[in-house]
Amino acid sequence: MEIQKLYAVYFSATGTTKKVVTRIAGQVGAALGREAEVIDFTLPAAREKKYEFSQGDLVIFGLPVYAGRVPNLLLPFVQSGFVGNGALAVPVVLYGNRNYDDGLIELRNTLEADGFHTVAGAAFIGEHSFSYTLAAHRPDEQDLAIADRFAQQVAEKIAALSSPPDAPVPVNGCDPIRPYYTPRDRKGNPVNILKVKPKTSDACIKCGLCVRSCPMGSIDPADPSNVKGICIKCGACVKKCPKGAKYYDDEKYLYHQHELEEGFARRAEPELFLG
Repeated sequence: MEIQKLYAVYFSATGTTKKVVTRIAGQVGAALGREAEVIDFTLPAAREKKYEFSQGDLVIFGLPVYAGRVPNLLLPFVQSGFVGNGALAVPVVLYGNRNYDDGLIELRNTLEADGFHTVAGAAFIGEHSFSYTLAAHRPDEQDLAIADRFAQQVAEKIAALSSPPDAPVPVNGCDPIRPYYTPRDRKGNPVNILKVKPKTSDACIKCGLCVRSCPMGSIDPADPSNVKGICIKCGACVKKCPKGAKYYDDEKYLYHQHELEEGFARRAEPELFLG
């Protein structure tokens, strides 16, 4: 099949999903002779639009995995904000070294329901939003080399197609989709951190970067220490603050962070699905 337009579409609070999706799209584009157009829906204003695609388009579509699934506050927009109209799609998820559980199959199913034909899929690893040590500095050069090879395989598969595939690309995960992962303490009790919000130290210089970076638009521009809306624990305000002024001190949050760091310190590897 000949691709008319190529898109790199992603939500990426700390840049890891962006890094992988744009790398794959760039390499696919180089192989197919198309330059990728970027649609970044990380910030609230970008989610006020609806995005339509057409037959002949190819979309590399990336999301982070939160608690083993598509982030619950993003799922309604992914379901309603994109219209495939028969375009081809490659779902890509990034997870923080624990597990992507049903995140990839959920994204695949959602894109199929949106009117896309999924032709490949992948799960990559990014530095965990809670941590500087869990999957630190990933995706790294080794990951990106795998992304390059995957992109070449995607391009070759698409070039060999005479028509869109009849069935979704097979990927790992359960269908029906399982509930979101619930962290537990060592006695098996749930560790609920849904309402936890970051604190702000005296190091804050009120530069406003956290305000501009928050994907939920939850930080008060007049007072960056006031997180007035919901916090999805994406790590954007903490990891982007030039003064290190944003932090979490909630006991349950820190317990979960340390359990992840201790329990999943191994090097997880990307998983690729080409059918």
